[in-house]
Order: sequence, then structure tokens, then C-alpha cells
Amino acid sequence: MSDTPVIGVLALQGDVREHLVALAAADAVARPVRRPEELAEVDGLVIPGGESTTISKLAVLFGLMEPLRARVRAGMPVYGTCAGMIMLADKILDPRSGQETLGGIDMIVRRNAFGRQNESFEAAVAIQGIDGDPVEGVFIRAPWVESVGAAAEVLAEHDGHIVAVRQGTALATSFHPELTGDHRVHALFVDMVRANRTAGSL
Repeated sequence: MSDTPVIGVLALQGDVREHLVALAAADAVARPVRRPEELAEVDGLVIPGGESTTISKLAVLFGLMEPLRARVRAGMPVYGTCAGMIMLADKILDPRSGQETLGGIDMIVRRNAFGRQNESFEAAVAIQGIDGDPVEGVFIRAPWVESVGAAAEVLAEHDGHIVAVRQGTALATSFHPELTGDHRVHALFVDMVRANRTAGSL
């Protein structure tokens, strides 16, 4: 078995290309995922930012929602940024009509918590498990985590709000590390995928 994990990027909406570039820079084979058969071929998945309601509805339309839920429940490593964080929440504080999540992280998320598009900002975020300088976080209509359950681990906060969480093989950030050229968060996720593959092959 090759040591290079194959990681998909859910390519329904959002900055898919930037995630593909960041994953490749972090030594993964990266490919877009739009169909259930493509999902079946990856070791892990990134759910990019975008509009969480739209991603949810498109996932249903493309027949991906149930296969995604099944893979996440089965322990496939998954990383969600911004809208992807909302998709991984077990509960949304203020869901839109018809909005569904995949679940996977015992957390309650508030949509657009940091404000609208014109209130986007960048901030240095110190993340547990990532050495060196803080990561530059790009917050665009970003959610934050209102609360986490006992199984979820808080990795970072900004301004008193939780902005990065991990639970087992699931990782989520409020911000967009793929927009900065700093690939350390993606490298952390690639390491998670690699460790999961190794554990599965024992």
C-alpha cells in the first residue's frame, strides 16, 4: 500500500481548487468528489466553504448525502472549513429550512456568527497540534462553535469563540486555511488520514 493517501474534496460548491492545491502541497493525492463512486475511492474528504444550505441540498441532489453520512459514521477522516464545519456539526443553532448536516462532531454551530461577507477579516490563530507561528485565519461569513460535547476537543479559539475542533477522525475550522499559502492545517489532516489508513491495515 502506498503511503500517499488519496483525499477527496467535495466539489459541489466553494473553493475546491484551492483545497486541491493545498492537499497536494501537503503530500496527498487530491481529487474532486461529486459522485458516490468517487467518494468510495478516497481515504479522506475535505468539505470546503461555500453556502452550507446549498451544499446540503446539492449533496442530496447528487445522491451523496447518505453515502457521506455512512462513510463519516464508519470513521472516514473528514475536514470541514467554514460551511464544511457547519456540515459536520451534530446540531446547527439556526438552520435554514431544509438544511441537513452530516454530523460527526458533537458540537452546536452558529451560522454566519462573525458577520456578513463585508465583515470578513483575517486573524492569527494558534492551533493545538500545529507547531510554530499561529496560522493566519481567513474568516468569511464564518460560523463559530457555541458549545462542544465531551468527545470533541477544542483546538483553537478567537475572541473567546471556538473556531477549530477535532473529534476522532473529524476536523473542522471556522476559517479558510486554503486561502493563505500556509498548508500546515492540511498537513495535519493528511497526517490524520495517513494514521487512519495505517490503523485500518493492521
